[in-house]
Amino acid sequence: MRFSAPRRVASWVGTLPCLVRAATVCCAVGMAAPAWAAHGFALYGDLKYAPGFTHFDYANPQAPRGGTLTLANPDRRTSFDKFNPITIKGVSAPGLESLMFETLLTASADETASAYGLLAEDVTVAPDGLSITFRLRPEARFSNGDPVLAADVKYSYDMVRSKFSIPAYRSLTEDVARVTVTGPRTIRYDLRQRNREMPLILGALPVFSPKWGGGKPFDQLTFEAPVASGPYLIERYTAGRNITYRRNPAYWGNHLNVRRGLYNFERVTYRMYADETVRLEAFKAGEFDAIVENRAKLWVKSYTGKRFRNGELTKQEFAHRNSAGMQGFLMNVRRPQFQDRRVRQALGLAMDFQWLNRQLFYGAYQRIDSWFTNSDLAAVSSPGTRPDAGELKLLEPLRTRVPAEVFGPAAIPPSTDPPGSLRENLREARRLLAEAGWTYRDGALRNAAGTPFHIEFLEDGGAMSRVITAYVRNLDKLGIRVTLRTTDYVLYQKRMDSFDYDMASMRFPDSQSPGNELLDRFGSAAADVQGSSNIIGVKSPAVDALVNHVLRADTREQLVTAARALDRVLMHNYYAVPHWYSAVHRVAYRRSLGIPATLPKYYAAEPWIVALWWDGAQKK
Repeated sequence: MRFSAPRRVASWVGTLPCLVRAATVCCAVGMAAPAWAAHGFALYGDLKYAPGFTHFDYANPQAPRGGTLTLANPDRRTSFDKFNPITIKGVSAPGLESLMFETLLTASADETASAYGLLAEDVTVAPDGLSITFRLRPEARFSNGDPVLAADVKYSYDMVRSKFSIPAYRSLTEDVARVTVTGPRTIRYDLRQRNREMPLILGALPVFSPKWGGGKPFDQLTFEAPVASGPYLIERYTAGRNITYRRNPAYWGNHLNVRRGLYNFERVTYRMYADETVRLEAFKAGEFDAIVENRAKLWVKSYTGKRFRNGELTKQEFAHRNSAGMQGFLMNVRRPQFQDRRVRQALGLAMDFQWLNRQLFYGAYQRIDSWFTNSDLAAVSSPGTRPDAGELKLLEPLRTRVPAEVFGPAAIPPSTDPPGSLRENLREARRLLAEAGWTYRDGALRNAAGTPFHIEFLEDGGAMSRVITAYVRNLDKLGIRVTLRTTDYVLYQKRMDSFDYDMASMRFPDSQSPGNELLDRFGSAAADVQGSSNIIGVKSPAVDALVNHVLRADTREQLVTAARALDRVLMHNYYAVPHWYSAVHRVAYRRSLGIPATLPKYYAAEPWIVALWWDGAQKK
């Protein structure tokens, strides 16, 4: 069971959005290396694909084009009220980022941190690493036929950095001092300090035309069709209910190796369903073509019926190698009841994952044990799970600012497998709560002032209700009163953007190679910026210092060391009650759809379907 996080900064990776997030792709050369230009960049090691490669291995260059792909809302959105996915206000239509907007570079889903030229034909890094210059392809065109010029790239940069846009863009690009158009097709970014990630963070920002909206202020763009360079145009829509994209017959990038075998459907339609049960029944009735299932019970029991029996529909699990990241019940430490670390640890002890996995999940999941779960960046990956010499070198200067336990074994989520038990876990939780000043009296858990311990769980669809109900039973044994508040997505998003919540079910995006997005997620400066990804409210000089070590890593080994040290501090602060993960994507689909024979290594299922599948009924 995995649930998307609220909308934050979009994954502006042109080839396969969300496969590798924007901030993972970085310069292959060290910042002190000679200036050079290249067809792509790899953060560590060599690029997989040499100059002149014909196509990505996971794409089928012979895939036929044509037909219509119809999908349901791919995430928590149940409606939309704008075509501008960059501004913070409102809810944008699904599909906009991947189908209409392009970037200077596009990521490879075969590599953890590599990208190749899309709008840009090359990028040059100065010898001192303090400036990056992109040169645009002369053939690149917007949907209105205008050439994509350096001035357009600068305009786009200024807009995504504006106060009206998602705050994460500003966090990602804070090291940029100035942007200069040096020619019709060349643009230079000067940096305040060396930042290995910055060349491809910039390469992964969306590019669009100043003519979008006909001169209307950027923050007032709602249903004005974007003027961008992507392969699709908006053909029709019903506000909040459905939207259909049609391939641009004049799309400029058909010849590119990074586009060969991609975006094969003539039309892509999204239909919005307000209820997940209705959405599943609509799929079984043939209203749309593919669905990604996140709930184990439904996958096991509900994907049946006439169309499955006659072979029109089928279901399949597709392996991936994504880092699982963090999904859990997040606590808002701005709230007074969550400010003591012992309280947060006690709340984690009340989660009985083993019971949930047996009774609700059909044994389909593993427990999340890190902010970088299922990767070598996790603290539990260290020998004996204790910090090694490299981690200690980073942690020792912070000893007075982090829990003492950080210097011991990694924090492991509690278990109820024998010899453990829920009873023992709740006893330990009661002890920790008492140490923090919370004791049971007069029918409730109360602090010294007599205030009862109360939690409001905020949810936007009820999908987690069974899990929360089981968790609440255990919290009730501790004397904690819980209210489940279920609301629609728009109000939910508004409350999360303004940090108006106690606890919520949240999933942070996967990351094979974390970087500048950590500033927005954990940085003290982002904690008071509404709309930022620091929804927990982390304000820790130690976390800030370790995030900086992650950002300044020059080798993969240094990155692993810094990430593990950061993971230890985050896990021992118990900001989340960790959930669970799976190493497969569950997809049910119309059998006539074509699927590439080679799977990517790192990918999200819905963008993979949109970008790389095809209509098998079409002739090649």
